[in-house]
Amino acid sequence: MPLMASAQDADLKPCADCADAMTVVSWGGAYQTSQQKAYTEPYAAETKTGFTWDESSNEAVAKLRAQFEAGNVTWDLVDVEGPDSQRLCDEGLAMPIDFATALAPGIGGETPEADFGPSLINECFIPQIVFSTTFGYRTDVAAWNGAVPTSLCDIFDLEKFPGKRALEKRPKKNLEWALICDGVAKEELYTVLSTPEGVDRALAKLGTIKDQTVWWSAGAETPQLLADKEIVFGSTYNGRLFSVIEEQKQPVAMLWDWQVFDFDGWIVPANLPKDRLDRVMNFLYYATDTQRLADQAKYISYGPARASSQPLVGQHATLGIDMAPHMPTNPANQKNFLVNNIEWWADNQDEVEAKFQAWLAK
Repeated sequence: MPLMASAQDADLKPCADCADAMTVVSWGGAYQTSQQKAYTEPYAAETKTGFTWDESSNEAVAKLRAQFEAGNVTWDLVDVEGPDSQRLCDEGLAMPIDFATALAPGIGGETPEADFGPSLINECFIPQIVFSTTFGYRTDVAAWNGAVPTSLCDIFDLEKFPGKRALEKRPKKNLEWALICDGVAKEELYTVLSTPEGVDRALAKLGTIKDQTVWWSAGAETPQLLADKEIVFGSTYNGRLFSVIEEQKQPVAMLWDWQVFDFDGWIVPANLPKDRLDRVMNFLYYATDTQRLADQAKYISYGPARASSQPLVGQHATLGIDMAPHMPTNPANQKNFLVNNIEWWADNQDEVEAKFQAWLAK
């Protein structure tokens, strides 16, 4: 098996009968830009494939369900987080993938299964990156009297760190953080959350800062709120915080304590017409090889899902800074961390979401 040492050396398979365009669903912002720079722009240059982007990943499950019910699936490739991929796979809306044949080997000839390792969380999910949700905070808050947050649980300390917070307007991650700061051990989190009392306990802890919290739906909101001084703390994706800190040079710092790791990747809608499916699979072989996943890290501080890509992560494409210290997988940044329980959230998302939204409305 020849080595794939660079983008130019990658094996781009012929695709004579493939569709000439794709509709790709992603998240917008810096992350989508990193996909375009690393994956779709070079692929389009070689194949002349047209790409249409839809920034609906946050609503992917509901919207894909609706497309199937209407008998009109317009999406060709969908970027989702791990739990949503599990739900779509369980419901038969995402196509199972034969990783051994659909994906490229690693740069040293590693099988796709060995190279992707634990990020292959189900048979429908093709991983791209490891990212985390964590907190940014302003470094110039006069009311803090020089104090600096060092712990996740400082989020709940309104006396020492007064000011507005921002949290995502859904339960995932917020419930885990609340229980951690209410004294629940990491290994007991999902045992506790599996009881109504456990969810109530997490909501009660969140209730201690509810009237000081701005609830966000889009990842771009927290960086903007921090930049505008409307909040002093805020959770969002680590890549969004990297942008506001390193690219915008705002007085903001990262709080990595108890960052929550997630896998993000592709699912292919089930039962696509052959010409569209052939194009998607041709693109996926190319876009998820060793070099391309490493290339994405030039544009955003998310760790590539392939082990063979990690040593190829270098400097930011425009800033010229070493990207390794900004990766959530950097050992210095993961002294305390959580990994979402994919199966638990797939099984409980709808019920817990309803309870959370009812609590928010009170």
